[in-house]
Amino acid sequence: MIGIQKKIMALAAVVLFFMAVIWIALTYYNQKTHDQYNAILQRYLAMNEVTTASQQTVAALNNYLLSPTLHNLAQIDASKENVRKAKAEVMALRNGENSFALANYMNLIDSLIETTDRSLMFRSEKETEDSTKAFTEATRISKYISEMTLSLLDSELKTYDRFYRGIIEQSKELKKLGIWLLLLMTFLLLLFTYWFSLSITRPVLKLTKAAKELSRGRFDLQIEVESNDEISFLAKMFDRMRININNLISEIQQKAQLEHELQRNKLLLQESQLRSLQSQINPHFLFNTLDTLSKKAYLEGAEETSDLLVNVASLLRYNLKRLNRPVTLYEEANVLRQYIEIQKTRFTERLSFYADIDEACLHVQIPGLTLQPIVENAVIHAVEPMEDGGTIWFRIIAGDDRVTVEIEDDGPGMEESRIKQILEEAPVAAEGHSTGIGLGNVVRRLRLFYGRDDVIGIESGGAVRGTKVVMQIPAARRLECDDDKSSDRG
Repeated sequence: MIGIQKKIMALAAVVLFFMAVIWIALTYYNQKTHDQYNAILQRYLAMNEVTTASQQTVAALNNYLLSPTLHNLAQIDASKENVRKAKAEVMALRNGENSFALANYMNLIDSLIETTDRSLMFRSEKETEDSTKAFTEATRISKYISEMTLSLLDSELKTYDRFYRGIIEQSKELKKLGIWLLLLMTFLLLLFTYWFSLSITRPVLKLTKAAKELSRGRFDLQIEVESNDEISFLAKMFDRMRININNLISEIQQKAQLEHELQRNKLLLQESQLRSLQSQINPHFLFNTLDTLSKKAYLEGAEETSDLLVNVASLLRYNLKRLNRPVTLYEEANVLRQYIEIQKTRFTERLSFYADIDEACLHVQIPGLTLQPIVENAVIHAVEPMEDGGTIWFRIIAGDDRVTVEIEDDGPGMEESRIKQILEEAPVAAEGHSTGIGLGNVVRRLRLFYGRDDVIGIESGGAVRGTKVVMQIPAARRLECDDDKSSDRG
């Protein structure tokens, strides 16, 4: 992983590298031009030094001839040495163009030294006239040297004229090259800086966008950042935080759902307890009164009225005892028979009831007071409002692992919205039910009892007239008969 600090250091190193390359290139070309100027200047200075040294030699010789002292003689020797050094430097300047001229120039220098020595020799021999003539000759040679120097300098100027102009043009081109190099380097640095900044800002922008999405509650979007620095590590930690928050929210939602289910179950239990309490208002007085009326009707010869009162008493006793307890299909079918006897007394021939029961299934366990509310719902909506009454079919069919219980009527049927409302356990009214328990209550209790949602279904509408309630009861769950019998005896 390359850190942001390393990236910044790399950017600084690249900038310094380019600056160093430009500086070295410009310095090299400037030094090269400067060396060329120095070489030409040294040629001019070397030639001018010959003229100066020759003039100093003639002046020193004149001083000695006027005043022959050791000091003046030493001055002559020093001047001659300077002439020899200047001659050596000029000889190094020889080339193909000035070879002949420099040869004559060297001869003049040698003649000057020789004439000076001859003048000194004549002076030492007291030959004043010859010494003077030699001095005059040395003066004339010195003038020739000066003129020859000017001639050579003029020739050098002509020779290096194109060179001078080339250097000037080269300087101009070098300036242009420097400007273009500077612009190119600036462009490349800007391009590199832009790419470098994008490598930092793009992941930051992605993190910012992800943070905005998280602030809006979208915890399902994965955070992906393509980077190899600290921002990548930050993005991974950010994504891990998103996953943890999402898991936490899911857990909270699940807990809230469980709490909602628990609250709904508590309300259902409270409702059942309330219904039970409402049904238990002075039950002994009610049962005693019904028994008294039944015996009185029997003594008076009204046997049908007596049977009706017995069925009503049994039905009420069952409703009070069995609402919150599991029973068998046998007990539910028996109380359903009593309920139908009561309704036939009311509707006479308007109510037709047909039962098809597989007695091998009657031991299967079922919540108490399940069948009567469904049949009662069929009586209220399929028989009571019809002028000709209606028919109700009751079937218990054995299966491999389930027992099918069907309650069907030939009434006007049930709307799809009503079926959906009941199966989704939405609050529905239970008006007209003697038990105060509607279909919605039955659906909830069956699902809670068996722990599954597909235990009951409702078919109605379409080409089929009427309504059919189908219950798929697991056959594996059995009632512990001993407990029920002992509780019944109690």
